[in-house]
Amino acid sequence: MVIVHVHVRVVPGGIDLFREASLANARASVQEPGVARFDVIQQEDDPTRFELIEVYRTAEAAAAHKATAHYAAWRDSVAPLMAEPRSSTKYRTVFPETL
Repeated sequence: MVIVHVHVRVVPGGIDLFREASLANARASVQEPGVARFDVIQQEDDPTRFELIEVYRTAEAAAAHKATAHYAAWRDSVAPLMAEPRSSTKYRTVFPETL
């Protein structure tokens, strides 16, 4: 499993548009065979901060996700909503053991 946390801060006026675009991307992403999970979460005390928690079955699945039309549409639509460049952190599963 490959786990990626994407850290995002959006401009205050872009919260609803970012959420809408991210939910559309997440709904399409979970249909990909290599995606085990795709969560969109929003920070409670700062609603401009979001995190995308993406869980891929393989590194190849993570790369394939970035080649999809829905990812490109999300990337392009949210770019003007970013208060700062998004960043990501990659993790590996320790527990539960990979199936």
